[in-house]
Amino acid sequence: MLLLLSPPCTSINGVIPCFFPPFNPPPIRALLSPPELNSVKMMGLTLAHYGYSVSFTVVVVLLLLPRFCSADDDERLMVPMTLVRDADDAGAVCLDGSLPAYHLRRGSGAGATNWLLQFEGGGWCNDVDSCLIRAGTRRGSTTLMNKQEVFSGILSNNVSLNPDFYNWNRVKLRYCDGASFTGDSQFRNESSVLYFRGQRIWDAIITDLLPKGLADASKALLSGCSAGGLSVFHHCDDFSRKLPNATVKCLTDAGFFLDAKDISSNYTMRTFYEDLVTLQGSEKNLNEDCKASLANPKLCFFPQYALRYITAPFFLLNSAYDVYQINHILVPPSADVQGLWNNCKTQLSECSTAQINLLQGFRREMLRAMLFVYRGSSRDGMFINSCFSHCQSELQPTWLTLESPTIHNKTIAEAVGDWYFGRNVTKLIDCPYPCDRHCHNLIPQTVQNDDL
Repeated sequence: MLLLLSPPCTSINGVIPCFFPPFNPPPIRALLSPPELNSVKMMGLTLAHYGYSVSFTVVVVLLLLPRFCSADDDERLMVPMTLVRDADDAGAVCLDGSLPAYHLRRGSGAGATNWLLQFEGGGWCNDVDSCLIRAGTRRGSTTLMNKQEVFSGILSNNVSLNPDFYNWNRVKLRYCDGASFTGDSQFRNESSVLYFRGQRIWDAIITDLLPKGLADASKALLSGCSAGGLSVFHHCDDFSRKLPNATVKCLTDAGFFLDAKDISSNYTMRTFYEDLVTLQGSEKNLNEDCKASLANPKLCFFPQYALRYITAPFFLLNSAYDVYQINHILVPPSADVQGLWNNCKTQLSECSTAQINLLQGFRREMLRAMLFVYRGSSRDGMFINSCFSHCQSELQPTWLTLESPTIHNKTIAEAVGDWYFGRNVTKLIDCPYPCDRHCHNLIPQTVQNDDL
């Protein structure tokens, strides 16, 4: 089967050639993980935006091209779950009381003593009712989680798709507490018990990993996506303290949630986080220097306030038009009861001039909150692109492929690697939308709390 794009003999962004070698692909959907299925939608919308008429099959082939081009990546890397068996002795349990868990893929060769820990994302709960619901899902109980996880992007073991970290010890920390691993409290009534033990879960997982080789790490990177990216802000320095003999750095992906007014001039996200911190007892686990600097210490749950007091080297990976933040910080449902933003949220071409101006204003506000990083120490790094996306390090299409987002011809994987290994000072900020044609754009209304 010979595949070509329409119009023929025209490459996409001058990167992927028009014609591909013939091959007989296996059943399409059998190849895809849930994140990759989402990427198919993302890439399809992007191609359509630039005038290409493509079928579902062509989009999948574009997405999976590196897989077929590499003899070392014939199958998806599936990593089994490890339960922390003695965690309940320390009260380190999920919302429903189940044991915490992680997935560990051992390193090899030159990476055998290097460690990458990745916090899983998945939103939050800020009141008893929502936490009770969450406790009965995979976001609040390891008994309901997949027992095997796909490792891709920054967790991939393919040297061509993840050249800097492919042979490290890679760990995915499962998320089941609903407060970005910060809570330490409990709720109990006549019929229900909720355990808010995120901080203890973090401690228990690290304690479990230390004798498995983490204690002897020479290099370490703490990372996370979305709510997991927020966790990095709250545990970066603690991770560094636990590994005094290692080179420790921290990466947050889509975790820079902004303390900003919505379109109705309300601080909707601020109220949400304040309720969360109160319910889950998180305040005592927030940065002490940050709390001392603010009249309202609960605001230290926000990255823009906490980051100033983190001492370990830090990298910000974020979209300036993060789709979760557009849907829940700038235009939350409570601020758009008439649904005037519904079309804009699902199709950029449907945004009015006034709506585009508000999106550009949100970008400027985010960049202002990050300015001290851009102007600060060369030990820190950043990659702030203009893609309408959320989480880019765990998905192969956005981490490193022929069609990955770039700034000044540098992919996310290259930027992170240059920063971590000190090859270059890496502080990259994209031009504002719509200049970037390397994006996998998607603004779905379906990006909800559970998708973080």
